[in-house]
Amino acid sequence: MMQQILDDIAEQMAIETKRGKVADYIPQLAHVDPSQFGIAVATPDGQVYAAGDASTLFSIQSISKVFTLTIGLNKLGSELWTHVGREPSGDPFNSITILEYEAGRPRNPLINAGAIAVVDAIMMGRQPKTVMTEILQFVRSVSDDDSIGFDHKVAASEMQHRDRNAALAHFMKSFGNLEHEVDEILDIYFHQCSVAMSCEQLARAGLFLVSNGINQATGVKVIKPQQSRRINSLMMMCGHYDGSGEFAYQVGLPGKSGVGGGILTIAPGKGSIAVWSPGLNPVGNSKLGTKALQLLVEKTGWSVFAN
Repeated sequence: MMQQILDDIAEQMAIETKRGKVADYIPQLAHVDPSQFGIAVATPDGQVYAAGDASTLFSIQSISKVFTLTIGLNKLGSELWTHVGREPSGDPFNSITILEYEAGRPRNPLINAGAIAVVDAIMMGRQPKTVMTEILQFVRSVSDDDSIGFDHKVAASEMQHRDRNAALAHFMKSFGNLEHEVDEILDIYFHQCSVAMSCEQLARAGLFLVSNGINQATGVKVIKPQQSRRINSLMMMCGHYDGSGEFAYQVGLPGKSGVGGGILTIAPGKGSIAVWSPGLNPVGNSKLGTKALQLLVEKTGWSVFAN
């Protein structure tokens, strides 16, 4: 049944004419073919269902913030919240506005400023390459796939066009809220965003958030149950930036988007869903990916608000 649902969704997405606009402020992403669409669902028993371009690699971009947040909570526990808040921003992902009002402390870990603060917190005086290795090993572990790697061309492209993110970081550092050198923090941040994964790999990687911090398919306990629930709550409130309320309204599941066109969505107790379509809506979230998730929830009843 699930396979048929995904096949039907992929077929419907293939004939869509309004596909959004690819992110062009990162030049390497501007070259991605917007006609592509993939969807995958991983269930706690280890099954993976997929349709469309679900095996094609793409840059996960801000979806990576879920993984560094998990690393941060494992390392620092509740101390992490001294570095970053837990409130929705209501602003674009790269906005500096609220930082000025709130003394350089980011609203949440899923906007750019917040993710930069999380990277600074998990560095702990270590060199960027060491932290990059830790992040990549974590992603490989939760997805149970050692083939996953960085897209170095994307990372270099982001570093060359880092002015906005550098401004966010320097602003936070001016308030004493970052400990390490800005370019070292950004080097790690851009590499985490450049991680290249397929929908199938990404769906597997989200399984620990489906079952209270445990990947039941592998038996690995990734994070404490309470922390897993809190990550899901942050994804629901903040995972789509200033489009988070609309996503919750339309889809009704915790989710995290990336400007590469991917969305990782969690149906607690049911499955981990990854969709990818490079064209974005005006607030920077995958246009067809969001539409596909609406269809999936309608067909499965997986919304957390369902009776």
